[in-house]
Amino acid sequence: MATEKFDILVADDEQSMREFLEIVLSNEGYRVCCVSSGEEAIECLRTSGARVFLQDLRMGGLDGMQLLEAASELTPGLRILVMTAFSTSDVAIEAMRLGGFDFLRKPFQNEDVKSAVRRAMASFGDDGVDTDALSKRLIGNTPVMREMLEIVERIAPTDSTVLVMGESGTGKELIARAIHEESHRREGQFVAVNCSAFTEGLLESELFGHVRGSFTGAVEDRKGVFLSADGGTLFLDEVADMSHATQVRILRALEDRKVIPVGGDQELATDVRIIAATNKDLAEQVRLGRFREDLFYRLNVIPIHLPPLRERMEDLPLLAGHFLRRHCQRMKKSITGLSQEAWQSLRQHHWPGNVRELENVIQRQVALARTERIDRIEIEQVSSSSQVDDPAHGSARVNSILADEDTLKTQLPPGGCDLEERLVALEKDFILQALERTDGNLTRAADLLGISYRQMRYRAQKLGIRSRFYTESQ
Repeated sequence: MATEKFDILVADDEQSMREFLEIVLSNEGYRVCCVSSGEEAIECLRTSGARVFLQDLRMGGLDGMQLLEAASELTPGLRILVMTAFSTSDVAIEAMRLGGFDFLRKPFQNEDVKSAVRRAMASFGDDGVDTDALSKRLIGNTPVMREMLEIVERIAPTDSTVLVMGESGTGKELIARAIHEESHRREGQFVAVNCSAFTEGLLESELFGHVRGSFTGAVEDRKGVFLSADGGTLFLDEVADMSHATQVRILRALEDRKVIPVGGDQELATDVRIIAATNKDLAEQVRLGRFREDLFYRLNVIPIHLPPLRERMEDLPLLAGHFLRRHCQRMKKSITGLSQEAWQSLRQHHWPGNVRELENVIQRQVALARTERIDRIEIEQVSSSSQVDDPAHGSARVNSILADEDTLKTQLPPGGCDLEERLVALEKDFILQALERTDGNLTRAADLLGISYRQMRYRAQKLGIRSRFYTESQ
């Protein structure tokens, strides 16, 4: 008779940590098995099995990475949560590349581990492992990402409308899909529409459907996505790009829970949950008269702000390792990791395209790689012609700009310009001026610019402003 599978296997050579995790997770209703070595963990997986495996990376005996790889191969689909107090970029990249599901840095709080285990358990579909959904899951272990994932857990079971805001490439659709997959509507359809991809007439037809003969080319009745997503979730991406006329129809559909197809006269009931997204400041769009205030309040019931990658760089190695594993599997390649030079290229890049840009970079490197290690990564960098090493020069330029606010509204040169280069130069000049005004104090300079100390330090380092120009005191 086969031994009953455990929910969670814990491997840690510290007795206090094993006892702590057993208490916390047992109180959540999980069946937990705790062992003190990698060898015992492998034996437990062979004889009993588990769905989630929490393993410490530094134990006596079997090496932590060897254990991770062996456990992943022995139990396909096992969700492995790596725990370590000795976290480096190399460790994080390697752990994710070898199949780690999540990464927990010691010491962690009760809620951190409970939330990570809940996400791991939720990733199992009713019929087993959904490998495609697993490959597209949200990755992140910074406080802002942990908080966001907890918000997703709390709001998913409700039917509240959600507005996801963030720059392009940050993963707004992934957030929407995660909410759908953890909701009671998971058996229904998740339908995504990019509102900026259609002309006004075509967008209304896409949203609400049309009747035959309502316009040229309408040779048959067609139901729109409001009806296709009935019982499920409708994701409206880039809602700020809708025309006012379409906004009115969206508002009416949300209020009445009914739609009228283009060219039709009959109202059709629909039951969908709306998740909207935009890369623009929607409140500012309202102030500018470009977006209806009443629709804004309808959509902004639960706002979620998705941070850009440059503001959560601690997640960079986890993401890099995750994408490395994904594209090695897809291209059937065996790449063991990144060199220090390659990693520094990733770490020093500003990532204007966010997580999407990072995945594209990793995919390209995997495709081009001829060896088992990526030794070098070349990313197109945004350069600046401003003199970084001279704060007085930067301040003089900024002061001349600020002397007359209208000069900021400069005309586009006849031959065009490099917008990113101009913006980087302006950012650098403002930072240099702030540092000069505060005698090089990063904390006070950050206050002047309305950003955090951490953001200030990151931006200064990114722009090449050497530490002799500022003090490190907080």
